[in-house]
Amino acid sequence: MSVCKIIDTFPAFLEWWEKGRRLPFEEQLNGWEKDYMAGWPELRQKQLDSYAEDKADWRQAAGERVLPYLSERVPAMQEAHQNLQTSCLPVYEKAKKTLVFDFPLITVFYVGIGVGAGWATTYQNTPAVLCGLENIAECGWSGGEAIKGLLAHELGHLIQYHWRGQTKVFAAANPWRRLLEEGFAQRCEVLITGRLFHQTAGVNTGDWLEWCQNHKSWLAAEFLKTVEAGKSTAAFFGSWIKIQGKSETGYFLGHEVVKELEKNLSLKEIALLDDYEVSLKPILEGLK
Repeated sequence: MSVCKIIDTFPAFLEWWEKGRRLPFEEQLNGWEKDYMAGWPELRQKQLDSYAEDKADWRQAAGERVLPYLSERVPAMQEAHQNLQTSCLPVYEKAKKTLVFDFPLITVFYVGIGVGAGWATTYQNTPAVLCGLENIAECGWSGGEAIKGLLAHELGHLIQYHWRGQTKVFAAANPWRRLLEEGFAQRCEVLITGRLFHQTAGVNTGDWLEWCQNHKSWLAAEFLKTVEAGKSTAAFFGSWIKIQGKSETGYFLGHEVVKELEKNLSLKEIALLDDYEVSLKPILEGLK
């Protein structure tokens, strides 16, 4: 029977931050890297590699977008940490029953340098969900329901990776692949939790879902226009970038595409799709 192992670095962060919060930024950066993260070198390296892959300076990004806000976000991080502790195992067990998969999982709670609230990856050679408390707090997802949704969403990614890995089916990264992958994970979130998106909390408080539903065809047309122009689709997926004041609309769009695909395909068949543009473009063109 597969199990969910939890690695909790948050107590070590709080102990370090008690001293670190009084230090100048440069010393805080060094302290995060060499003191707090010292016990988890693989976790530290994954974050540094993420910035390196994007050709970005992690020190600059963390110094501007993360460290100045950590003290004020500690209460939200504490709330998120508590909810993660109580939600991880139940969400994992519900996901296994709902989507019928069986692989071990490692869930890591940590305070990082802004690489994401949730990250579906591997850790210690095991499928893993890395939960960045600093980004969870920033996005306003510390509440219990949002945390469950976030965990379920990242599990959705791991389920797709697992199914594709079993059949050795992979494809190059492109905007169509991202739309499908995020839509697949979002659909898994809804199926596992039985409720709507975690993106409706925090940064998208208010009428986000209603707005997306009312602008579904417009969002589809904007996505098509962006891809055809060869431009980045980051505004559809990033929490820092917005379209008409709304962030992460691509998750809604992807979910709607996957729901349409489900009329003719099983969820596993959708996970294994490879001809992304051929499969998704007609659906976007027909979304009403």
